[in-house]
Amino acid sequence: MGAASPQAPAWLVYDGAQPEPDGGAAVPGSDGGPQSDGGPQSSGGVLPGGVLMSGTQTRTRAALHEALAGALALPGWYGRNWDALADALADRLDAGPLTVVVTDAADLLADEPPAQLGTLLDVLGAVAAGGHETLRVVLRDHPDRLSALRDREAAVLGRRVGTPPSAG
Repeated sequence: MGAASPQAPAWLVYDGAQPEPDGGAAVPGSDGGPQSDGGPQSSGGVLPGGVLMSGTQTRTRAALHEALAGALALPGWYGRNWDALADALADRLDAGPLTVVVTDAADLLADEPPAQLGTLLDVLGAVAAGGHETLRVVLRDHPDRLSALRDREAAVLGRRVGTPPSAG
């Protein structure tokens, strides 16, 4: 029996439930209740401003930036790089809370070097920490695939989610 892994930051939710049939973004813990790793029985509220994205369509960095630009209607100046993402998301949070639900999350940046997932999570964590409104990211997939994603994340981050990316 291994030691329990550290708790994910409040802005990051792992969810084993499938997407809602009506396309709503059901999010564990959005009703003020506890967050969970979910499963088909997970409860959670539907967030009207939630955005659904597919991990299978974001396997590369370029595809991720394109998907984010479209799903979030990011401004024309969005440069499709990590710094521009941080700036665009910070500006977007000035307009109100944001929830991004990634289905098939184990595929997120799967065709990139492992450090790219770490950089994405670092950027999201820094934006969440500094935003005027709440940013929540829900990584949704089958529980077995979520376990592999958590292992991937732990390998690249060493559990330091939310620190600014290093320059270079």
